[in-house]
Amino acid sequence: MLVAGALAATAAIAAPAQDGGYARHRILVEARPGLSDAALDRILKEHGGKKRKIGQSRLHVVDLPANASEVAVVAKLQRRPELKFAELDRVVPAAMAVNDPYAGSEWHLTKIGAQTAWDSSMGRGVTIAVLDSGVNVNHPDLKDHLVAGYNVYDGNTDLTDVCGHGTAVAGTAAATSNNATGVAGVAGAASVMPLRIAYSDSTGCHAYFSTIASGITYAADHGARIANISYVGIAGSSSVLSAARYMNSKGGLVFVSAGNNNIDENVTPDPSLVVVSATDANDAKASFSSWGSFVTISAPGTYIWTTNNSLGYSQWNGTSFSAPVTAGVAALMMAARPDLSGDQIQSLLYSTSVDLGAAGRDPVFGYGRVDAAAALRATMAYQSPVDTTAPVAAIAAPLANSSVSGLVGVTVNASDNVGVARVDLKVNGTVIATDTSAPYTFSWDSTGTANGMANIVAVAYDAAGNAGTSATVAVNVANQVTTLAKDTTPPSVVISNPVAGTVTGNVAVSINASDDSGAAGITTVLSIDGQTKAQGTGGVLGYNWNTRKVRAGQHTLTATSRDAAGNTSTTSVIVTSK
Repeated sequence: MLVAGALAATAAIAAPAQDGGYARHRILVEARPGLSDAALDRILKEHGGKKRKIGQSRLHVVDLPANASEVAVVAKLQRRPELKFAELDRVVPAAMAVNDPYAGSEWHLTKIGAQTAWDSSMGRGVTIAVLDSGVNVNHPDLKDHLVAGYNVYDGNTDLTDVCGHGTAVAGTAAATSNNATGVAGVAGAASVMPLRIAYSDSTGCHAYFSTIASGITYAADHGARIANISYVGIAGSSSVLSAARYMNSKGGLVFVSAGNNNIDENVTPDPSLVVVSATDANDAKASFSSWGSFVTISAPGTYIWTTNNSLGYSQWNGTSFSAPVTAGVAALMMAARPDLSGDQIQSLLYSTSVDLGAAGRDPVFGYGRVDAAAALRATMAYQSPVDTTAPVAAIAAPLANSSVSGLVGVTVNASDNVGVARVDLKVNGTVIATDTSAPYTFSWDSTGTANGMANIVAVAYDAAGNAGTSATVAVNVANQVTTLAKDTTPPSVVISNPVAGTVTGNVAVSINASDDSGAAGITTVLSIDGQTKAQGTGGVLGYNWNTRKVRAGQHTLTATSRDAAGNTSTTSVIVTSK
């Protein structure tokens, strides 16, 4: 059985009791960039909460005491300006309809032109993370292409498929091709990373927002470029969207099912997710398929012949299978052109789809039914335009010449002709935090800055490396100052991100320092493998580390802080780049 190490800094996310469709004694929060772990701990302590970081992201699972009201705590935390959001850890079902194990053929491969696409790519070199009920690792059509996975739900390495759903989804996307066995997945040479996020009970197969967000983050941190989640009711989750944006920032794409309720799901669209509705053999909407403005594309989802948990094959119906069909096409495209970004693959996927229903994008079929043959032709011929236009950035809050103290909310407006990749916030020339998704909001601990006028600047970057700098906003820092005796106590320094584990792509390094004489007098230096990468003054230091430019393997990040009296402290974290 292929397995992987535990999620960095994250314990098992087992199922507590449910009430009203959400987990008891557990909620989800995301802190704004710049908020220290210590400050977040103080906020959560008011409610008896204890946080558990999800991978290398800013998401946290918060465990609550038995007597706490999850609804009440979420309502209070949603009003905290230091947090991007707080939400209940809702339970969601798998997006499968009835199945018929007795007859069928892989009509969907012909419908989407997969055989033609295979002349250009079979998906080799791309990993598809299947976030589901597990995968039968002994299935003859899957076992040769499995890579290390993880059981997020139980916090162990048991990938046993508890529902059968995950094995069927995995085979739809990537059952091995040309092995004279069973069926062929859309991307039959791609690798499958099994991530168990679900549990089974008498009502079916279910997952939580927390296990899904953890699975997406794990996939992003461990080199998967595609994540497929065939569960419904997740496109409106702030935690799932945050995790999807995190995977997008690593060059990946997240595919989800529209649902099988045959209704308008009334979910706000978000570009971080590829939401797939289901079509039948006549290119009509499948009778069960949900729709809505959040649908971006459609794909075959009726009578899909695929792998099952009994080491055999059967037919399945549902948007559970239209999503991995589309994910498989994206894997073919990424394998053919690994130089293209996730955003470019997503755009080509949409632009080459077969327009169905109302002209252009519509709520039933999105941009249209996926077309693998057309997508591969366009991918192979694509030439990336040269982007020389810098983003535009402006600080919306705080206002110039205002007085600030304590934790200060900073809001940045940023835009670009192609897209903003990240925004760095600088105070007096030191990067204190990085945000990779809109809205670009930060929590600046002004106690780490000397009293008096301080200059705030935001720098927005696009994927081409163009940078746009905002106008400087000068504010008056006015924190209470305490006079102390001679300082012989060294500062405290913590690397809050990354944590020990695996890292990929751009990594937002976050360092927090504090001192009994105040953080304003601290100077912090970040070194990676002994080479100085960044330095600055105050209580916070941020740095964007592009791990694509370093060798694969272990790297040591070291932070050294010195206070005004010359006392020093050092801390390190060891990570593995892929």
